[in-house]
This record gives sequence, structure tokens and C-alpha cells, in this order.
Amino acid sequence: MELLFPLLILALLVPTFLGIRRQKKEMQKVTELQDSLRIGDRVATTAGLHATVVALSDTTVDLEIAPGVVTTWARMVVREKLADNADNTGTTGTTDTGTVSFGKDDDTDPPAGRPTEY
Repeated sequence: MELLFPLLILALLVPTFLGIRRQKKEMQKVTELQDSLRIGDRVATTAGLHATVVALSDTTVDLEIAPGVVTTWARMVVREKLADNADNTGTTGTTDTGTVSFGKDDDTDPPAGRPTEY
């Protein structure tokens, strides 16, 4: 009975200590990412926005989210660097033309098993 209390304390402190260590390692990775940002890098933010870095300061980053559209964000919102996709090709090797059609005049067939709604 007298060993129960020290074992209980130990059982609560060990997971807490391990959690703190893991959190410090994650913060170190985030700090390294923030320090490695360069103009022209493709990044993803914590909000899910994919953009290109166009300017950097100590606390902020300017992101181009569309041609000519630049927004200013806190550096801490940058979650990850994305792989460069300069040729704008998909995984199949076909070039994306950027055209989308949702109208009735679209002559492409819907995927198999999906109804056509007009």
C-alpha cells in the first residue's frame, strides 16, 4: 500500500514528461521551417491556403494566392513547404488547361455510376 502513491505519481509524470519532449521537438521543426523560408517557395498555411512567398519580414510573410493578389500573414501560419510544381502537370503527365465546365452543354460523360443532373 505504501508503494501505491509513488507509483501513481510516477505513472502520471512519465507521460507528461514525454509529451513535453515531443512538443519541444515539433516546435524545433516549426522554427527550422520558419528560418528556411525563401522568396519563391510554395507553402501551405494552417488554414489550408496554398501560396507563393513573395516577401518576408521578421514576423510576417507576404503570400501571393493568385496572380497579382498578395496577402500578409503571420509567419507562424506557414505549416509546410510544398514541392515545386513549375510545369503544372498532374500525376498522369497531362497538362492542366484550367478549364471547367458544369453546364448542360458539356458533352463529357459523368463518371460511371453517377447520375446526370440537369
